[in-house]
Order: sequence, then C-alpha cells, then structure tokens
Amino acid sequence: MTDIGFVRTEMASSRPAPQRTSGPLLWLRKNLFATPADTVMTVLVVLFLYWLIPLIYRFMIGNAVFSGTVEDCRVLNVGACWIYVEARITFFIYGFYPTAEYWRVNIVFLLLALLLIPLLMPKAPYKRLNAALFFVVFPVVAYILLNGGMFGLREVPTESWGGLMVTLIIALVGIICSLPLGILLAMGRRSKLPIVKGLCVAFIELWRAVPLITVLFMASVMLPLFMPQGMSVDKLLRALVGVTLFTAAYLAEVVRGGFAAIPRGQTEAASALGLGYWKAMGLIILPQALKHSIPGIVNNFISLFKDTSLVSIVGIFDLLNAVQSASSDNSWAAPTRDITGYVFAAMIFWVFCFAMSRYSMWVERRLNTGYKR
Repeated sequence: MTDIGFVRTEMASSRPAPQRTSGPLLWLRKNLFATPADTVMTVLVVLFLYWLIPLIYRFMIGNAVFSGTVEDCRVLNVGACWIYVEARITFFIYGFYPTAEYWRVNIVFLLLALLLIPLLMPKAPYKRLNAALFFVVFPVVAYILLNGGMFGLREVPTESWGGLMVTLIIALVGIICSLPLGILLAMGRRSKLPIVKGLCVAFIELWRAVPLITVLFMASVMLPLFMPQGMSVDKLLRALVGVTLFTAAYLAEVVRGGFAAIPRGQTEAASALGLGYWKAMGLIILPQALKHSIPGIVNNFISLFKDTSLVSIVGIFDLLNAVQSASSDNSWAAPTRDITGYVFAAMIFWVFCFAMSRYSMWVERRLNTGYKR
C-alpha cells in the first residue's frame, strides 16, 4: 500500500475571525439576556435595585448620624442613628456584665479566636494539640473567667450575662455538642439492635415534632417542677441543653442522609478487609457520610445561630433582647432609634451566618463533594 498525500498548490481563502468565547458582553448575553423572559426579569430586577439601593444608601450613610448628639437624630427625614449604637455598644456586647470585669470576657473572645481560627485551617500545625486545647481546656478556662467565684475572681452569675456574649455561648455550645450527639443518634437509628434503634427513633421524632419555643419553655418553666425540693438548674444551662438536644435531632437526620448516600460496596469492602464495626465506621463510612452531609450540617448550624434569638422569650438576655431593652431608654428617643438597633443586630447575625456559609463552600470545594470532573 502506498501513502497518498495532498499538497495545496494555491492559497486558501481567508475566513472570518473566530467568535469570542469570553468577555463581559458575552457573559451578559449568556446569563442575563439569553431569552426574552430572562431579559424581562433582568430589567425588572435592575429597576427594583435602582429604587431600593438609593433608599438604603440614604438611610445607612447619606442621612445617617455618625457624630453629634441625640438631638441630631430627632430631625426630620433623618437616617440611621449610629451614635446610639456607639453609645450602647458595650451593652449590646456584654449585657449587664460588670463594667470592671469586661476584661474577662475580652480574654475569652481572644482565646476563642486564637484557638478556633487555626483549628479551621487544614494546614495549621499541631492540630491535635489545638483540638485538645479548644475542646477540653478552653471550656474550663472560659467558665472560670466568665463565672468567677474562684482564683480571686469576682463571681458573676449568669443572670448578669447578656448581649452578643450569650448569643455566641449558646451558638458555640449548641454546635459543638449537637454534632457528635447527632452522629450517634444517626448511627443508632441505623443499628440492627431493636432497642437502640427504637430509642433513637423515638428521641429524634419527639424532638422534631415540637417547635424550639416549646422546648425552651419546657426547659425554663417545666423542668424545675421535676427537680427535687430545693434544687434548681441555671436558666442558661437549661437553654443550652434544650437547644443542643433540639439541634441534635435534626442533625441526626442530616447525617443519616449522608449514610444513605454511601454505596453498600464500601461497607462490604471494609468487611472484606477484616475491619470491625467501629473501625469501618470511623475510617471509611463516617468520613464519607459527613462529607456528603456538609451542606445540611452547616445549614443547621446557621439555623441554630439565628434561633438563639428565641431564648429572649424565656428571659435570657441575648443580643436581640439587649437591643430591645435598650430601646426603653427615653434619653435616646428618636424616630429611627429602634430600627437602627435592629439593623445593627441583623448585621451581626449576617456576618456570622455568611462566614459559616462561605467556609462551608470552601470545605466543599476542597473535599470535592460535588465530584466535578
């Protein structure tokens, strides 16, 4: 067989340049104006933002009061009264905690940041030591500093705690304690032992069948009725237990969904390697299940952080309750005082919830939970 070749003897005719496959105009055409319906929706959204953004700007910045006196917040068409937030910021953060003892709360905040940030960084060194300090040492140190009554520290009962400090305590304790409990409940619900499975199912369905407000009322009002004579449980501790158990029931179902996403072959492969139940669960099944469950777990954590505002109903002085209580100060009476306080609280909640959401997305991308090719 002979090779057949072709050699062009004349110049090829010119062709038009290839169309661009990237650029801002192409992105706009593809994402915002691809169809007539997309075009109409884009125009409506742009008009809505054209109306909304100036209003927000005038309230937050343009007509807002950043300095001066309370009289400046009482003029017509005034915006946010930020000097009110500046004057009450310590109350929003610490509540009724004694002013002379603020340094103890600040140390707890500092220790929390110093231990939590490296723990969330995968490449940070001394991970085991960091985890031991955060989960074992830090809670003890934080309790001693906040409550006092030992080592020469003035005792500050939980009735004097309040503001953002209490919100963070409830959210942090609820997140840390509910996740392992939820994992155990999910494992128990999949157990082949009827008693273990029945108890876990009953627990999960009971706590998921009632709203969190009912749980908080039961923990605050009904629980003392079942305690022995003369024995009482701290109100904040009751709320912590109620929030933790409530969140654990929902996390159990989220983790159970992660277990259901694991192919049966993974369990069979672990058995073929001679691994027992706990080794197979800890080394093969559970890591994959938690990897699948990351979005749902973080969604429950965000919901938990926002639901901390419900503890104000049972008399716990969280951030929202602090903002509401500060509005009773007649010396700061102004048309936009209350809404400024609520906007400030909303901004605080948004910052923490948005941070958790972005960290969750980063973890998903790092673990490739979407299995993108």
